[in-house]
Amino acid sequence: MGMFSGLDISASGLTAQRFRMDVASANIANADTTRERRVNGQWQPYTRKVVNLKTVDRSFDSMLHQALGSSAGGTEVASVTEDPAPYPMKYDPSSPDANANGYVREPNVDPLKEMVDMMEANRSYEANVTAMNGEKNMLTSALQIGR
Repeated sequence: MGMFSGLDISASGLTAQRFRMDVASANIANADTTRERRVNGQWQPYTRKVVNLKTVDRSFDSMLHQALGSSAGGTEVASVTEDPAPYPMKYDPSSPDANANGYVREPNVDPLKEMVDMMEANRSYEANVTAMNGEKNMLTSALQIGR
C-alpha cells in the first residue's frame, strides 16, 4: 500500500458521491417532464435515475496492481439504472399529454426522496473530505518528524 493510497480511496469516494448528487439534481430538474422520449410512437415521462455504487474489487489482479502502486481500491459507479416504480397518474384533461380519460402520466420522481438522497451523498462527500484532510495531516506530521 502506497503512501498516498488513502488519498486515492477518498478521492474515488468524492467522485462517486459528486456523481450521485448530479444525478439527484437531474431527477429534481426533470420532476415535471412528461415528454422525455418516444416509445412505440407515444411520449414517455421522465424516468427517475438511480446510481449504483460498488467497491473496487479485491481480485488477485487488482491486489497485484495495488501492490505495484497503480491501484488503491475505493468506490466507483457500477451503473445508472432507471427506477422501475410506476408513473403516477394526474387528472388534467387540458394537457396535450392527457389520455382519453383525461389522465396524464407524471414522472416517477419524488422530490422528497431526491432531497434525502442528495443529503446522504453530501454527508458521504463531507466524510471523504474529512478522511482526506486527516490523511493529509498525518503525511504532514510524518514529514515534520524527518526535519
